[in-house]
Amino acid sequence: MKTRSYFVFGLVLILLLSGCGKKEIENAVNWPIKDFTATNQQNKQIGLKDLKGKVWVSAFIFTSCADVCPPMTANMVKLQKKIKEENLKDVELVSFSVDPTVDTPEVLTNYAKQFGVEFSNWTFLTGYSQEFIEKFATESFKTIVKKPVEGNQVIHQTYLYLVDQEGNIKKTYSGYKDVPYEEIINDIKTLQ
Repeated sequence: MKTRSYFVFGLVLILLLSGCGKKEIENAVNWPIKDFTATNQQNKQIGLKDLKGKVWVSAFIFTSCADVCPPMTANMVKLQKKIKEENLKDVELVSFSVDPTVDTPEVLTNYAKQFGVEFSNWTFLTGYSQEFIEKFATESFKTIVKKPVEGNQVIHQTYLYLVDQEGNIKKTYSGYKDVPYEEIINDIKTLQ
């Protein structure tokens, strides 16, 4: 009888401990981001190494965008507020300009201020060539960025990308409509 009690106790203990493992991100991907060098809104050089050790959420935007970028930026502002409310540390927001010849550091700063961006954990990047951002978006983020020869509107998708502390994209989310804020916050907590 005593042996059976130990067996049952051991079995219950194993079952309890198996539920204590690290939670996984549902539908996770593991896309490594290639190293890059860019200029932030303060006209300082920044690269992948500067984001190592932090969880970050990124998006592709441009300041003269006529349709999706203003709502995407407003949605990122909401996400920034939720990150602050949850008291999450070492979380960065990163916006890559897909129109770097127009989006100078000063232009990006003015654009961000219109939305009430707090720069303490949000970086806007430019300072690379159009060719670079198009190739970088395709290779690292598995997304399209294309500036047509005619007009000033850049073609790009409206995803938000969750990046882990090692610079690997773990998940994508809608950044334009029906943004899953709770899911993003929970996934950030899982990575931390």
